[in-house]
Amino acid sequence: MSTITTQDGTEIFFKDWGAKDAQPIMFHHGWPLSSDDWDAQMLFFLSKGFRVIAHDRRGHGRSAQVGSGHDMAHYAADAAAVAEHLDLRNAVHIGHSTGGAEVAAYVARHGQPAGRVAKAILVSAVPPIMLKTERYPNGLPIEVFDGFRAGVAANRAQFFRDVASGPFYGFNRPGADVKPGVIDNWWRQGMMGSAQAHYEGIKAFSETDQTDDLKAITVPTLVLHGEDDQVVPYKNAGVLQAEILPNATLKTYPGFSHGMLTVNADVLNADILAFIQA
Repeated sequence: MSTITTQDGTEIFFKDWGAKDAQPIMFHHGWPLSSDDWDAQMLFFLSKGFRVIAHDRRGHGRSAQVGSGHDMAHYAADAAAVAEHLDLRNAVHIGHSTGGAEVAAYVARHGQPAGRVAKAILVSAVPPIMLKTERYPNGLPIEVFDGFRAGVAANRAQFFRDVASGPFYGFNRPGADVKPGVIDNWWRQGMMGSAQAHYEGIKAFSETDQTDDLKAITVPTLVLHGEDDQVVPYKNAGVLQAEILPNATLKTYPGFSHGMLTVNADVLNADILAFIQA
């Protein structure tokens, strides 16, 4: 099993597939999942000749279930440790949901200053901030995220089943093509991780204001968001990201869910490939 150890002693699991001299694409997963959530993208881009890398966030998947560091600064630093260990250059960084926040923090604070990043892609991502604040009055009230915390604390297994079978993939919509295997795989990934990391990660993905991170990213950035995203509403996320980023391209998808990377992988993979090759 491939792992690195960060400066604070946390063991981070990662995958690294493909020719080492090919252009690297590094994938950053969402809450409460793991690098396995990128299977449909890693196999596709590997087949197109890219080097593909993905890691499990601290406390998630096969990475160490440490008791501290469940915040955006540590997430970004851990991603930087992987990128530096593998000496990734001219890399494309793709993040989904919380992973999009991690990409924004990594690129702005580590990767771009070090000259390692070619492009960034934010998919159904949470920046600039999910929580309703004076700066962003159209955000979600704190009670939404208190509900997430209550669900994780009371019965994490059932809460994860409810999220995956309902709003995450839009399987709660009339006429939805419900895929039981996708639900099971989401649940499997979530239950691999640490309850503490998942609980504390809710604050990280909902309350971290990343306006300054977005403003600092000057590499070409593709913003993709589903218009029927019931988890991260697109008007308060993707649309705002495109307004704040200095060099952004925005594309939204009518009817697509938060989990569109999985259930609409054919569409998303083609659009991402076109952006990378442009």
